[in-house]
Amino acid sequence: MASPDKKSFLLRIDPVVWAEIERLAAAELRSANAQVEYLLRTALAARLGGASHGPSEAKGKAAPRRR
Repeated sequence: MASPDKKSFLLRIDPVVWAEIERLAAAELRSANAQVEYLLRTALAARLGGASHGPSEAKGKAAPRRR
């Protein structure tokens, strides 16, 4: 079930890209949804120079990778 404070949306994605997301998610012990959110946040931080943009920054920090 989706978190009530998160926006839901439909995403059309190439099956090969989705398979890679699932592979990465499994390797990092995340759900595919959490992996997509992590990748988006990482890309935004890189694009914006790591600038803070609101209260979602604290909530969006990824959990440390488990090994």
